[in-house]
Amino acid sequence: MKLFIKYMVSQRCKIFVKEELVKLGLRTTKIDLGVVEIRESLSDETRETLRVNLLNSGLELLEDKTSILIERIKNVVIEMVHYLEEIPGMNYSEYISDKLQSNYTYLSNTFSKEQGITLQDYIIRNKIERAKELMLYDELNLTEISYKLNYSSVAHFSNQFKKITGFTPSSYKQLEYKRSALESI
Repeated sequence: MKLFIKYMVSQRCKIFVKEELVKLGLRTTKIDLGVVEIRESLSDETRETLRVNLLNSGLELLEDKTSILIERIKNVVIEMVHYLEEIPGMNYSEYISDKLQSNYTYLSNTFSKEQGITLQDYIIRNKIERAKELMLYDELNLTEISYKLNYSSVAHFSNQFKKITGFTPSSYKQLEYKRSALESI
């Protein structure tokens, strides 16, 4: 049986969910971002207990098909941008469509309708958040970051970064350095 869990976007979340399932005597066969496969089916009482325990920790057990689909789309984007060593060379639309075994136009339209933002904008925002993380680690230069995030050029990356954050990547990096210097005082 598959369970779909909203906001399950990190290793820590996966560990927490597994622990909660063990407490309820449920055995997992697979745990991915937002999806858990268990061997048993859930009784109404167990489902409610799990739902409450997850809610208390900021997670949500999803029940309806549209919410499940939206969460699955978000998790594929998060996995693609934040956890893969390198973003796949194929188009995002192909990657997402392939991972979810569904037509990209359908996925994109459903996402936009439910979230009030296009899927493309959601991907871009995640890429910019990832870029901010990479800049703070200070291990890669802007050219390497733009390449890692599959931008066609540093100029394209810089333009999108400024459009989303209001800062150029260099200005943002300087602001973060100043902020961490002030915090260490």
